[in-house]
Amino acid sequence: MTDTQTAVSSTSPAAARLAEERVLVLDFGAQYAQLIARRVREQNVYCEIVRHDISASRVRELAPKGIILSGGPASVYEAGAPHCDPAIFELGIPVLGICYGMQLACAALGGKVESAPAREFGRAHCSIISHADLFDGIADETEVWMSHGDQVTNIAADFLPLAITSTCPISAVRHVTKPIYGLQFHPEVTHTPRGSKILANFVLKVCGCSASWRLGEFAAETVEDLRRRVGSRRVICGLSGGVDSAVVAALLYRAIGSQLSCILVDNGLLRKDEAEAVIREFTMHFKTDLHVVRAEDEFLAALAGVVDPQQKRKLIGHAFIECFKQEAQRIEGAHFLAQGTLYPDVIESGAAADGPAATIKLHHNVGGLPEELGFELIEPLRDLFKDEVRNLGIQLGLPEDIVWRHPFPGPGLAVRCLGEVTKRRLDTLREADAIVVDEIKAARLYRQTSQVFAVLLPIQSVGVMGDARTYEDVLAVRAVETEDFMTADWSHLPYELLAKISTRVINEVKGVNRVVYDISSKPPATIEWE
Repeated sequence: MTDTQTAVSSTSPAAARLAEERVLVLDFGAQYAQLIARRVREQNVYCEIVRHDISASRVRELAPKGIILSGGPASVYEAGAPHCDPAIFELGIPVLGICYGMQLACAALGGKVESAPAREFGRAHCSIISHADLFDGIADETEVWMSHGDQVTNIAADFLPLAITSTCPISAVRHVTKPIYGLQFHPEVTHTPRGSKILANFVLKVCGCSASWRLGEFAAETVEDLRRRVGSRRVICGLSGGVDSAVVAALLYRAIGSQLSCILVDNGLLRKDEAEAVIREFTMHFKTDLHVVRAEDEFLAALAGVVDPQQKRKLIGHAFIECFKQEAQRIEGAHFLAQGTLYPDVIESGAAADGPAATIKLHHNVGGLPEELGFELIEPLRDLFKDEVRNLGIQLGLPEDIVWRHPFPGPGLAVRCLGEVTKRRLDTLREADAIVVDEIKAARLYRQTSQVFAVLLPIQSVGVMGDARTYEDVLAVRAVETEDFMTADWSHLPYELLAKISTRVINEVKGVNRVVYDISSKPPATIEWE
């Protein structure tokens, strides 16, 4: 999409009103672009991710207080490498280039970028030359996270170096007369311990933001927007047991009360007691008009004999749409369909008006349910990141066990039950998974881990129970820690905890005689097994 095409901004009316001060992140294909935006929002400054080739005139219209140029995998001197509109550097708006973004800014303003004789990937010791602005409050020596093969080898006379490492003599720069800065390292990652302070210095001191972005105010504004938009009409919301749909439902309930109807499709692929927890919360606490579709038989019939994970996903998706559609048609006067679309979904699908077009997930559909259902779509969370949604859920009164529940794949346990999906195997997996989660919670590690679950493998192993030989299922345990779920490290759980999990599963879950622990990181592995 070009700037001359008609486009509706992805920003909701509530976010637009509250985001009088915003920072734009120009995305050059960085794996950390979303993390940059999240770090800026942690400073109570609203931040949006936009295309790298957004025009200077469009930037002027958006009137940001600051601009951040993200990293990226390309080399600025290569043919076809992504560049930004050079007129952006003449707007007078503060600019911070990170990694590729720094190289791009320096090259555009007379500097030189070359392949480095010594590449830097990982932690580096950085010496600060000047503490003004960006490095105010940062010690003379600090640790930073590098990830680059190119570096700025020569800066124009208009630039001053601010920091060095042993192999990168120009690790940070600033322009003498323009509010343009550059960092060769990544301040947004946790591996740069003082990175958040450096970003805070940029958005608060350099850009002059007043830190006025407040989630509580966003909630109040969104509630008023929903009341105005919905009027006296009815809204349908699909509940899945996950935090996103639960927060959407809670937000709508606060806005329109009895005009909200929720649909929970119990497909037999949910975690243990998950359907009951949702029913209890949204009938007793929020007292919504909840429609529960008991469809385990339909889903199991569709999955019979299927082992290919992609085919599982397709069949589950089709079955869900049919169940949801049939139930929705029974709800009289329904006009709107509410979904828990988040800001990363909008960006990764290319659905934002100024969003990065090159980062489209072909398998992801922001709309979720097909257009032929005929409802007008409501997506009240489309401006928020997951951590913001969790905080909003707490403000809305949702219980912590729903708000902090670990992510769960759309196809449910079907993609954690490797091989054929049957009721017996699902029940085995459900019981084992519940034990894993119970023990993680008992060890007070649930909030410290990002995702913990069990996987039932399509293999059997020989064992001995009592005096008898067994030949039963193998269960894998997966626990990871991650900031953004794009990369993840396996959790180093205590041996005593792993031993307790294994003992309980083998003793209490019929059909399992061996438990293994997954010590693969992402990449090269994925978090889920299928």
